Amino acid sequence: MGAQGIDKAKRSMGKAPPPPQFSTRKGTGAIVLAGVDGRSMMARRFREITATIESDLGGDLTEAQRHLIARAATLACWCEERETELAQGQDFDASRYATIANALRRLLADLGLERKARDVTSLQDYIAGKARANG
Repeated sequence: MGAQGIDKAKRSMGKAPPPPQFSTRKGTGAIVLAGVDGRSMMARRFREITATIESDLGGDLTEAQRHLIARAATLACWCEERETELAQGQDFDASRYATIANALRRLLADLGLERKARDVTSLQDYIAGKARANG
């Protein structure tokens, strides 16, 4: 990156997000897990978990919440894989499982374990509000 590019990057720190043509595919949601086939069972389960948690939280999330959700979904997938292995009679490390399950619980507690209702304005209230705003 040349001097001009570095100056531009310094000026843009702390400002609005970059225009879409400069966003990454991860940032736009085009890919969920880099380098992973999105059709795999694990990728589909990851998307299911993240979508469900996002919905439970009301849908309007901060970037930090999205990162916590992604970490929680990763740990949830890991736990589900270990549970399947246990059910199949494979070796099971209870200590490691408990550590990951507790980390998952803490992430979910940080996000909020209760479902949050979306703020839904009735059509009548919306029209009345618009009428008041327009004079």
